[in-house]
Amino acid sequence: MATLATIFRRTDAMGAHRMETARAESDPFRLRALPNDAIYFYSKRIDNSRLQRQADPAAAGQCWSAVSAAAVLLMIGASIIAPNVASVLAGYKLEALKQERQSLIDREKDLVAREAVLLSPERLNSLAKDHQLASPSSGQIIHLDNPSADGHFAQASAPAGVLSRQ
Repeated sequence: MATLATIFRRTDAMGAHRMETARAESDPFRLRALPNDAIYFYSKRIDNSRLQRQADPAAAGQCWSAVSAAAVLLMIGASIIAPNVASVLAGYKLEALKQERQSLIDREKDLVAREAVLLSPERLNSLAKDHQLASPSSGQIIHLDNPSADGHFAQASAPAGVLSRQ
């Protein structure tokens, strides 16, 4: 069942449509009317400088409960994320230690090769000739294979042919 308002609105709409078609026929370049074109807005300046805000006693409690809830959520989030971050950092440290270990192994190999070159018999013989060193005689060599009777390897006496400095 239709009310009078819907009937009048329908008739007004039909009449407006007829007027639009009549205008469009008279001027083909005229734009149709925009919706709510007949509505005008006015702004009125309101002076609220004399008003004072009243304190709400419940607002402070709500604020602190919101802050504490945010802190609890932050701690829960940190406790969830912390193990993952720690494992990533441990992985980085492990990789750095593996690289350091490999570099130390390479350095050790290089040092062993250099030591072998420096201690080679040919090089030692050439250094001995350069410094005019001679091989020891048979009396200057003391073998320490068997300890003496008192259990000591070293002796306090100078070997034969060696002058003691005073």
